Amino acid sequence: MRYFDFHTHAFTDTLAERAMSGLSETSGITPATDGTLNGLRRKMAENGIDRAMLLPVATKPSQQTAINNWAAEIMGGGIYCCGTVHPDAEDAVAEVERIKSLGLCGVKFHSEYQKFCPHEERMFPIYEKIAELGLIAVFHGGWDPYSEDIIRATPQSFAAVAETFPKLTIVAAHLGGMKLWDDIEKYTAGKFDNLWFDVGVISRYIEDEQLLRIIRMQGADKVLFGSDCPWDEPANEIAMINRLPLTDEEKELIFYRNAEKLLESIHNSQL
Repeated sequence: MRYFDFHTHAFTDTLAERAMSGLSETSGITPATDGTLNGLRRKMAENGIDRAMLLPVATKPSQQTAINNWAAEIMGGGIYCCGTVHPDAEDAVAEVERIKSLGLCGVKFHSEYQKFCPHEERMFPIYEKIAELGLIAVFHGGWDPYSEDIIRATPQSFAAVAETFPKLTIVAAHLGGMKLWDDIEKYTAGKFDNLWFDVGVISRYIEDEQLLRIIRMQGADKVLFGSDCPWDEPANEIAMINRLPLTDEEKELIFYRNAEKLLESIHNSQL
């Protein structure tokens, strides 16, 4: 089996140690890598993963330019990257255009780190530009160790965005809402042609029975393998999918074919 891990993270060598220390302390999770790109590549090799999508996040408006430049520089050799914009950046829409020009695959958002709800109207011009340029919009979904009293990125919010922007290709991470499994079944699974889920780091939080039910509702052709490495071992999500009573074709779709389809759509938009 081939594997395309659609949800990974890494930092520049100079930032990795400090970033990983802070994040691991807050989350209580022992990371699977040292947070560097080389660390990610080693973990990919250990698990037979030949391709991965790296998802950087700008936690301040001032970070987005440098992060996107770095992401463009490291692409290649099986590494694909999304860019990032911060909702509070005055040039967020223009930065989406620059992300396109850099050859990046899309835009990653994280509601908890960036303090916004996906369905806020101030985000609409950004989404419109992403859709216009044929990029993908990748969102953290659901609970996160950094979540405060409310969870901002809910299945309800993704349903609102998917309905309002039918031409926007949305990837909602963590099955579309970490720890909000019942709401996923109620509001999003299988309801929108433009909404995809990834399974990043959910292996320790969901029962197989409910995961299988959600995949059946959503359709295996709209689910992406992802690990959220370094916040989980990719082997855990691989084992999770393999132990479900899915067909070989369904597993191929999840493990790599769906990711290839998304990349093809991005490539075609760049022609």
